[in-house]
Amino acid sequence: MEPKLIRGGSHSDNRGNIVYNNDFDLSGIKRIYTIQNKNTNFIRAWQGHAIERRWFSVVRGSFEIKLIQIVNWVNPDKESKVFSKVLNDKSFDILCVPKGYVNSIQALEEDSKLLAMSDYLLGEIEDEYRFNPNYFTL
Repeated sequence: MEPKLIRGGSHSDNRGNIVYNNDFDLSGIKRIYTIQNKNTNFIRAWQGHAIERRWFSVVRGSFEIKLIQIVNWVNPDKESKVFSKVLNDKSFDILCVPKGYVNSIQALEEDSKLLAMSDYLLGEIEDEYRFNPNYFTL
């Protein structure tokens, strides 16, 4: 399964602004949290899940999210294909990350905040994989 972007939108009128995503089904979500990197030079990479699915949306600022599908979790291909997406807070786009991916998250603006959602509760399964930030050839 490939990562998928569910497009949101925005509306402005004399009352103010609304940023929305009417096409996102929240029924599978069990946990939510936010991520704020310490600065725009820091890259939170590479971690992911063989079983857990996640969804990302920007609350404030902008982020570049890179994803790599992992076939062999013991010895991943260092030259795996990278899927890259830039998300911002102008619309409520949601990046759906299927199981089997690791991610890299970099804030592109200071004080950016990313909303993360998961289909498993913390500690419900043992499914976290981490690789050295320089492991993959980009």
